Amino acid sequence: MPTKEIIQWVGEFLDLAGGVVIAVGVAFATVVFLHRWWRTRQFLDAYRPYRQGVGRAILLGLEFLVGGDIIRSVAVSPTFASVGVLALIVLIRTFLSFSLQVELDGRWPWQGMGPMSGGGAPGR
Repeated sequence: MPTKEIIQWVGEFLDLAGGVVIAVGVAFATVVFLHRWWRTRQFLDAYRPYRQGVGRAILLGLEFLVGGDIIRSVAVSPTFASVGVLALIVLIRTFLSFSLQVELDGRWPWQGMGPMSGGGAPGR
């Protein structure tokens, strides 16, 4: 089997893995949400962790999808056009990832954990 075919297959596998991660993560978060809501009958108490679970599934799935795009665009057909399309895709997905991270944690990904949340510099 030629190397390009193997690399193409790996890229497609990563795309599939990204889709599966998102689908399974959303399904799992939904089951947990329904169980929590059924047990407590408090919709708002169950909703925030549900949104966080769905967001985390999407973030992880996006990482796999970006990996698949990088492998296929750079390793299989390294033209200026494919690299430009890849740059656009990565830019859009990075923006989505940052937006989701801010939504989930209430801070930018490069900001450290605050002293109240157990993070911070060692020795403090």
